[in-house]
Amino acid sequence: VISRQRSIGSGVIVDPDGYIITNAHVVKGAQRIQVVVPALNAELPPIRSLNARGRTIDARVVGLSEEIDLALLRIPAHGLQAIPIANYDKLHQGEMVFAFGNPEGLQNSVTMGLVSAVARQPDPDSPMIFIQTDASINPGNSGGPLVDVNGELVGINTYILTQSGGNEGLGFAIPSAVVGFAYPQLR
Repeated sequence: VISRQRSIGSGVIVDPDGYIITNAHVVKGAQRIQVVVPALNAELPPIRSLNARGRTIDARVVGLSEEIDLALLRIPAHGLQAIPIANYDKLHQGEMVFAFGNPEGLQNSVTMGLVSAVARQPDPDSPMIFIQTDASINPGNSGGPLVDVNGELVGINTYILTQSGGNEGLGFAIPSAVVGFAYPQLR
């Protein structure tokens, strides 16, 4: 029996020339990767300028690290609006953050929460640390940005701890310091 599977995740434009960061687990094993880039209308303010349809563009994997669960994609586009990467050292517990993504396929969703911990190490056998947040993160948010109130990337939404399969206020994001360090190496 041959079956076709589709999955959905999120990503972050980190360079105007078409470079996008997402989680490695979002693209692992994919035969084809398509990215929906929201269409921007210059006449409208940025918050209202997202077109739900956008443009669908084929992407290719440029670099991938399963160890840190990051992947770098490239699409043939230029002049995209890239998100600035925040200084992770300035992130504090209790700070307000926003998680963007496509939870359960609901495009362009955003949730708000707080930084519960800036350096959580859920697995004592792994050196990886994560930002813990209570911003709602669900399947489909993986690879999307965790953003501070200044609109800067503080982390990449990666996974949740859950008993029910849905959000229980225990979301984890790869810190911007790891993203900033890994990006040039993946590229």
